[in-house]
Amino acid sequence: MKRHLLFIVNPISGIGKQKKIEQLLSQYIDTTLIDYTVRYTERIHHGTELARQAVEEGVFDAVVAVGGDGSVNDIVSGIAGTDMTLGIIPCGSGNGLARNLKIPLVPAQAIDVLNHFKIGEIDTITLNDRVVASIAGIGFDARVARRMKQAKVRGLQAYAKIIVSDYATYKSHTYRLNIDGEEIERKAWFISFANSNQFGYNTTVAPLAQLDDGLIDVCIVDRIPLLHLPLTAPLLYLNHFELSQHVEYFKAHEVTVYNNEEQWVNIDGEGEKIGKELHFVNNRKNLKIIVP
Repeated sequence: MKRHLLFIVNPISGIGKQKKIEQLLSQYIDTTLIDYTVRYTERIHHGTELARQAVEEGVFDAVVAVGGDGSVNDIVSGIAGTDMTLGIIPCGSGNGLARNLKIPLVPAQAIDVLNHFKIGEIDTITLNDRVVASIAGIGFDARVARRMKQAKVRGLQAYAKIIVSDYATYKSHTYRLNIDGEEIERKAWFISFANSNQFGYNTTVAPLAQLDDGLIDVCIVDRIPLLHLPLTAPLLYLNHFELSQHVEYFKAHEVTVYNNEEQWVNIDGEGEKIGKELHFVNNRKNLKIIVP
């Protein structure tokens, strides 16, 4: 019996790979195995609406996110905890979750992964009333995501420009956290709450994170002096960021932050205003996903 896939396309995502998706599907999808439908998002978080609608329709075997990490988050928000399966064709700039799962960044190759339809299960994280598929962050991380939301262009150059312009002036904040019942207070430049191991671009901020271990990896990063950057920055790409003297690392099932004064959070690459109190909970293996 053929499987029926719904492709949800963000037409303005990332660096534009998604613009030829229908042509690529006609070339590379195995139509002896798969029928498919394509729908396009028209507004912010429309992907979540379309994904929920797909679950209710009951005719699709998988919903495929065509876009970046923010687009993936929208689809996951609509299907996590259901029997629906997620597929990914990464067309964003960072593509953190796809990179962690070893899903090819070339769309034609990602489509071939869908043809094989091998299903795995991964965790998600609930943040207040939101879902995190890959990684969330507060502090400087959230500042960068907030500014990227207003930027006219995406991509690594845009991120780098914002980081360089704000690095010298952004001050660390003091945060009070409850990590699996243990109260701590830390001064931090940023804090990451990770399901996946990276921001994107192969920057592994949480190198010990596993997508199916039932845990949130909490990476507390103090301000890194400019003189230390040549030693610390490479650790992000060498899978050993936790070894930095500026990093404190925890694993937990549940985390609460009580004083996120700026109220903004980076959720899967998108800046979102959530609030001062943040409650993170891991949901173990509540998302089915097509993997290589």
